[in-house]
Amino acid sequence: MQIDVQFNPAAAPWPLFRDATLAAEAAGFGAVWVLDHLAGVSMRGSGMLECFTCLGALATTTRTIGLGTLVANVWNREPGVLAVAAASICEIAGRPLLLGLGAGTSPTSKYAAEQHAVGATIATTLAARHRRVEAALDLIDTMFDPDRPEQFATFPLPHHRPTTLLGVNSVRLATLAGARAGGINVWWGHPRRDEFLAAAAAARADRLPFVRTAYEWWDDDLLEAQHPERLQMARAGIDRLILAEIDAPDPDAIAEKRPNAA
Repeated sequence: MQIDVQFNPAAAPWPLFRDATLAAEAAGFGAVWVLDHLAGVSMRGSGMLECFTCLGALATTTRTIGLGTLVANVWNREPGVLAVAAASICEIAGRPLLLGLGAGTSPTSKYAAEQHAVGATIATTLAARHRRVEAALDLIDTMFDPDRPEQFATFPLPHHRPTTLLGVNSVRLATLAGARAGGINVWWGHPRRDEFLAAAAAARADRLPFVRTAYEWWDDDLLEAQHPERLQMARAGIDRLILAEIDAPDPDAIAEKRPNAA
C-alpha cells in the first residue's frame, strides 16, 4: 500500500506548500494530491491556490513524487479545459497524473458558496452532476487516444496517460467508477465505504488495472503498516492511503517520516 499526502492551500501558502511537498518527496511518500477549491472559506482558511496552477508549479519543483487531484470538480472547468490541463501537467512533469474527478456539490450545500460567488453553473440534480462526470470521461477517452479524431490533432496528447479516478459518495458514482474509470477514491471513515468499494468491484471490467484509494485525516499512527486500520484497508484492497493534513504542515516533521518503509 502506497502512503500519499494531501496538503491544504487554505492553511499552507505556496512556499509552505512547496516545502512540505519536497519534504514528503524526500521522505518517500508516494504522491501529493491537490484539492480543487476556488476560495479558502470551505477549507477553514483565508486563501487558496488553483488546482492545476499548483500542480504545474509542483511539476517543476519535484522530481519523483506522484501528482494527483483529489478531486477536480467537473463544474469548475469545461471538460475540454480540464482534459487539456491534465495533459499539460503530464507533459510538464514527465510522469503520469492521478486525475481524480468529482461530481461537485449540490447548489444548496455550504460548499457551493464559492461557485455562487463567481457565477459558476452547478446542476440542481444528482443525475445531471453524474452526467457531467461521464461527459468528462468521454472527452478524456477521445482526446487522449493516439487514434483520436482529426479535430483533436493539435490538442496536447500526454505521453503518460493520466489515471482517472472518481471520488465517490454514492453507489451510482461508485458503479460509474468501476465501469468507466481507472480507479476510485473513498473517505475511509464513510459509513457506506464498503458498499461503494463493492459496487465499483461489481462493475469492473478485468481488462484494465483499477486503483483503490482512500483518504483519511492525518494521523501518524496510520504510518504503521500493522495498525489495525491499515490492516483493514489492506483486506479491503486499498492500494493507496492518502493522509490529508487540514492544518499547516510542518516540513521538518514530514521529512522525518518513513511512510512506505515496510
